[in-house]
Amino acid sequence: MKLSTKGRYGVRALLDLALHQDEGLVPLKDIARRQEVSLPYLEHLITPLVAAGLVKSTRGARGGVSLVKPPSEIKLSEAVQLLEGSIAPVDCVNDPKLCHRSAYCVTRDIWSEMKNAMSQVLDSTTIQDLVERQRQKGQPETEMYHI
Repeated sequence: MKLSTKGRYGVRALLDLALHQDEGLVPLKDIARRQEVSLPYLEHLITPLVAAGLVKSTRGARGGVSLVKPPSEIKLSEAVQLLEGSIAPVDCVNDPKLCHRSAYCVTRDIWSEMKNAMSQVLDSTTIQDLVERQRQKGQPETEMYHI
């Protein structure tokens, strides 16, 4: 399975929020700049995260977004499923009735094992785990432009 930009950028946005949660509400434009994502696309990604109750959005001049739950309570599986849908590499893994060969198809067994392995990693990893990994790696360097 290949994650789309929705899943990748959405998880990065959640990580950014967790890294800056002590600053209060975080403006989306700041997340977009730090994560190198366009603001309109980031707004599109935040909407399902708000609807699912992972992120809270406040409008206004001093508005922004914040995590609703602690980062340690947000599993990557929850975020990826919200943004990507099923992580099954083929549709017949979720619905064997889609293929008349499902009952005896050994390749379907492999695709199912792949889904289970990915689910296990995503279920056992939280946004807090990513925060800790990011702190170990350090922050990316920002480029300086001189005029």
